[in-house]
Amino acid sequence: MQRLKVPPVYSPFPTAIHPQAAAINAQTTTWANRFQIGSDSLRKRLVRQDIGTFAARVMPDGNREAVQILADFILWLFGVDDGHCEEGDLGRHPGQLAGTLSQLLRTAQDPNTPILLDDPLAEGLRDLRRRLDRLATPTQAARWVDALREYFLSVVWEASHRSRLTVPDLNDYTLMRLYNGATTVVYPLLEIGHGYQLHPNIRDNTAVRYATEMASFIITWDNDIFSYHKEHRSQTFYLNAIRVLEHEYGHTPDQALSQAIAQRDRVTCLFLRHSETLRRQARQYLRQYLGGLETFVRGAQDWGISSLRYTTPNDPAPLPQVFSSSPTDNSTEPLPIPAISCWWQATAPTSPTEGLAAPPPRSSPLARTEKQDRIVPPQ
Repeated sequence: MQRLKVPPVYSPFPTAIHPQAAAINAQTTTWANRFQIGSDSLRKRLVRQDIGTFAARVMPDGNREAVQILADFILWLFGVDDGHCEEGDLGRHPGQLAGTLSQLLRTAQDPNTPILLDDPLAEGLRDLRRRLDRLATPTQAARWVDALREYFLSVVWEASHRSRLTVPDLNDYTLMRLYNGATTVVYPLLEIGHGYQLHPNIRDNTAVRYATEMASFIITWDNDIFSYHKEHRSQTFYLNAIRVLEHEYGHTPDQALSQAIAQRDRVTCLFLRHSETLRRQARQYLRQYLGGLETFVRGAQDWGISSLRYTTPNDPAPLPQVFSSSPTDNSTEPLPIPAISCWWQATAPTSPTEGLAAPPPRSSPLARTEKQDRIVPPQ
């Protein structure tokens, strides 16, 4: 079996970690055992993968309770992804998977709904939603549920390919990878964990959405690069950017790896330019949000090269121990992927409609007068 040696990849973002990372990681283990997330063998694997450390890197200066929610939620997501989708029978039956995930979605939307009452994943999700409600505004909780719906839809799409043993084309894979990496479900927690709420006209502004999508691309492409050894050696069906590039262009694995790295480098350079443009016109909360995207990207990178999930010590993965300070591709030309080519066409934001966000609940850390963050048109 060929072993792809991954070189140091470009990362211009500083590393950081929450000061209570060890306690967060330990508590996530306790939470996983309390709710019996996944089978015994799966849970034993998950609690050894430093998932709490991942969350502590994503929000190094976040509210302790919010970081704990994120850590427990990431482990829960792996319980779904590994247990139901990749290793379970449901992952080969998209119709049945859609039904199960729809029931789980309902428990996230309303944890008092009397369905899946004996299901550990449902009970864990109910607990997460109730804890989230102590910190989040109703709008933020609703966005979290909507993002979970996006994730569930995308893994059903993935299950359809698994059931037919087919590989999607690069454009379709790129689009769906923005969602099936579960990055969108983390973004609401970046706000919740730092005690602010972006005005919807800012968060949903096209230019801000593009920045968020670029971060998702970098995180998921990095994940595909770092997880290739783990997935390839399993000799079971998997979808991965490297495999998709092999299929799309007839590449060897080495050629596909080089192209994947070049693609994520070009998007990283675009993300830096685009974020700087936004920062010059942004107020506090948007600047804070953009900083959160960067810590999410770097946190995923640090965890990706160090977690037992991907280093696979019984068959060590040839992963880098450091990052590069320069990209392999800094071209300003759009990648030839229609689903994301728009990112290169709209780097100048437009002014959103004025308005005020709904006041947060009194029990929330957001319970203060919110100043609307706004983007002004360039002069």
